Amino acid sequence: MKVLLPFLSLFRRQWLMMSIGLLLTILTLAAGIGLLSLSGWFLSAAAVAGLSGVGMNYFTPAGGVRGFSIARTASRYGERLMTHEATFRILTDLRQWAWTSLLPLSERNLTCMRRADLLNRLVADIDTLDHLYLRLLTPLTAFVLMMLALFGFIGWFDWQLAILLCGGLLTAWLVLPLLFYRLGKTPGTATLEGRSSYRVALLAWLAGQAELALFGATEKQRQQLDVVESRWLASQSAMAVVTGLSQAALIIFHGGILLLMLWFAADGVGSAVPPGPMMALPVFCALAVFEMMMPLAGAFQHLSSCLLAAERVSELTSQQADITFPITSSATAHQGAIELQNIVFGYNEQPVLNQLNLNVVAGSKVALLGKTGCGKSTLLALITRQWQVQQGQVLLDGTPVEQFDEATLRSAMTVVSQRVALLAGSLRDNLQLAVTDKVDDTRLAEVLTQVGLAHLLEGQGLKAWIGEGGRQLSGGEQRRIGVARALLRDAPILLLDEPTEGLDRRTEQEILKLLFAHASGKTMLMISHRLTGMAEMDCIHLLDGGAVKASGTHLQLLSSEPAYSALYNKLH
Repeated sequence: MKVLLPFLSLFRRQWLMMSIGLLLTILTLAAGIGLLSLSGWFLSAAAVAGLSGVGMNYFTPAGGVRGFSIARTASRYGERLMTHEATFRILTDLRQWAWTSLLPLSERNLTCMRRADLLNRLVADIDTLDHLYLRLLTPLTAFVLMMLALFGFIGWFDWQLAILLCGGLLTAWLVLPLLFYRLGKTPGTATLEGRSSYRVALLAWLAGQAELALFGATEKQRQQLDVVESRWLASQSAMAVVTGLSQAALIIFHGGILLLMLWFAADGVGSAVPPGPMMALPVFCALAVFEMMMPLAGAFQHLSSCLLAAERVSELTSQQADITFPITSSATAHQGAIELQNIVFGYNEQPVLNQLNLNVVAGSKVALLGKTGCGKSTLLALITRQWQVQQGQVLLDGTPVEQFDEATLRSAMTVVSQRVALLAGSLRDNLQLAVTDKVDDTRLAEVLTQVGLAHLLEGQGLKAWIGEGGRQLSGGEQRRIGVARALLRDAPILLLDEPTEGLDRRTEQEILKLLFAHASGKTMLMISHRLTGMAEMDCIHLLDGGAVKASGTHLQLLSSEPAYSALYNKLH
């Protein structure tokens, strides 16, 4: 249960809305019980009065019945409105808290977590936690308070009947939740895990449609998806059985309480012996308490899924960030000099960089070349602090990157990565991400034209929707939007990771020309597998075995490095 404490503490932010919802829930239950109890007594008293010919005031109880009826309708509407509004606000707070906890985490923190699983925790698991307020806290608290009120009300007429009714309700409050928590624990956990597994498998199946079709594996993968779905449906079926049993047990329990109240009320209510019309009041009151008992069995069925959801979300939010930044810092990087000293780094005990040293002079254009897996992209990740060096230091203008606050470090760099992240939004939205200040549409259109995307401005222009992940665009167009973002930023350091990958030779030359012009007076560090534009570089470093194997200009490497010369001749 301790795992729920951080989430319960967050509920305090919505204490007023939650309290109003609880109050309206109690009023709804009180109005329902009062309506049925008064109606039962009124009908019994009217029948007795009619048979005996004794006069009776019909107007007061009739007005009371109408008043309870109106009050129940109004309070039920208000209760639904307020409890669900409180739930939505609680879920909003939970998501904000989860995202706030997630944002500082580095690649290393999330490296063992699949994206689909991460999405499921942030969406479905947090949604599951709404049961804490809507199906646990509110109905159970309202039950206890109403039970105390009933004890006082029935005890006003007959203490024995009050003890009988409230004792039965207390027994139900203690026994039924515990019983059905145990019965619902296994299927509840299985349902939550099954939903998570199915979503992960489904997203993997959808994302891999092209490859599955090409290799003829669509049917096999679909069969595996069907197996996961069958397990999930089986757990839901088991949970439905527990729900049915809980409702049956609730009806039997309530029926037993009602029979006992009828039996003992038949001997008299308080001083009224024989009981007469007064017998109907506690009996109908016992009949009406079924509404307040209804959430008992179902509430704790969901406790197991709430506990598991809380554990899964807490596993994510309780992590300590592998990379931390100072809150404020006086460190700056206006010149853009980059120095890497004795860098050692690897993934999962697999060494990538070994005692690597590299010096990039401020304002120079430097290229990193090497075969796949030699650590080129890793170097950029260390400079941008997506990963933390294990040994050695990364310096910007002579200052270790660890001394920069995050805002200053980010503002000092413009990065074009291998994977261009595009959001489900308009062209304008995706370009505006590159800068903090708003850029006018004329400038955005100019940049798109520069990178060869003027055709995207036709039709809706910058309002054009590019789809989730840029699915409306080709791979080359997505790459050019990444370049367009770089042209919008004015930072002293320009980091390029295969910026022209997927582009034809002519377009590649045009894009590099734009980038070189943009990099005038800036420090540019570019990773490439191709040798286009290498003649423009001030220095080229060849990486091999986790270290710099050779360095020099394009002409120097052509004459001194056979591997470089052979690659140049092959590509040209």
